[in-house]
Amino acid sequence: MTMYATVDSPLGELLLVGEEAADEAGGVALASLSMPGQKGAAAVQEGWIHAPEAFAGIAGQLRAYFEGRLTHFDIRYVERQGTEFQRRVWDALDTVPYGETVSYGQIAERIGTPGAGVRAVGTAIGRNPLLVVRPCHRVIGADGALRGYAGGLERKERLLGLEGAPAVR
Repeated sequence: MTMYATVDSPLGELLLVGEEAADEAGGVALASLSMPGQKGAAAVQEGWIHAPEAFAGIAGQLRAYFEGRLTHFDIRYVERQGTEFQRRVWDALDTVPYGETVSYGQIAERIGTPGAGVRAVGTAIGRNPLLVVRPCHRVIGADGALRGYAGGLERKERLLGLEGAPAVR
């Protein structure tokens, strides 16, 4: 069963989409977190259930993050998303610490595809369905410049500023 909720944020209204977790702990596993105007953003579909109570814990973590009180999310994700390569890239994103940035090339090195793999890494990052909580905003160009962000470069800059990340060019 697909459920959804919305959460107000400094980036606009965030759409949370998830599924009932398939374990004894219950709750919801997050499948998507998107924002208005985002490239490839999720949209509420017929048959989805509006269930803000199911997302209360995630919403609370997001509020704490935007208030500067949370530096690491503890959220269950839907496991079966993306290709094997995309999952490797997304797992590498989860290792980039709060307030730090890495280059696309550094992510490619972390997953064992340096050089020609940088473009593929950028594509995989661009398909990250979990903006904010899976920190693709922490990936910048090798020259220190901001490069693509599905939510827009202004939002990427705002997230990095919120985290106190080193100044980017």
